Amino acid sequence: MRLPGKPLAMIGERPLIQWVWQSAVASGAASVLIATDDERIRAAATRFGADCLMTSAHHASGTDRIAEVVRARGFTADDIVVNLQGDEPNMPAEVISNVARAVRDVALCDVATAVAPIESLREFLDPNCVKALRAGNGRALYFSRAPVPWPRDSVVAGEPGSFTGAWRHIGIYAYRVRSLLQFASWPPTPLETTEKLEQLRALEHGMHIHLVTLAQSPPAGVDTPEDLERVRAALQKL
Repeated sequence: MRLPGKPLAMIGERPLIQWVWQSAVASGAASVLIATDDERIRAAATRFGADCLMTSAHHASGTDRIAEVVRARGFTADDIVVNLQGDEPNMPAEVISNVARAVRDVALCDVATAVAPIESLREFLDPNCVKALRAGNGRALYFSRAPVPWPRDSVVAGEPGSFTGAWRHIGIYAYRVRSLLQFASWPPTPLETTEKLEQLRALEHGMHIHLVTLAQSPPAGVDTPEDLERVRAALQKL
């Protein structure tokens, strides 16, 4: 069961979107902006003092929405922007700053995102857990909903419990603005359409995606009423 209107769901005395905004502010970003097509979210953001921009209701993805924002606000080609989804109230501020820093510091990097180790067979086989393959220098090789890389020898031996080289993708992105606008100008690509993963569009066009590796996955975001109760319990402990 999905959770309609989740950015406005109350966690303690604050709406969920305010918790997300606070994490972004704590990251040290030069500016934090909430982009939405929902007037209710704009009104809530205004009440707690956030900068907010109303965007088109017809964007196919969050990346397209961020592209509208950078055009509207006149960002320069060398500026770095981070797309933090509005249902991630537990995203650590240091993860936000680290993906932004990777775009700045890694040579030829167009996009940065994050990954964490796969911790169980259930997670490895789950198509909702997006797997990432990386080169030794951190460059992304591929993303898939399939269990990759497949541990052939372990499976043959009846021990499919080794996940060496398997990383869980964490859905946060940082972009150089010129790369973001170029990405948004391309139509969906065959691999993107097949896997329903928009980051494959960047790889199919030869973009360099750098993977920031985390010791463990941040707490999951909010998709369902059960997720909301879990997040409420966790944040109340803080």
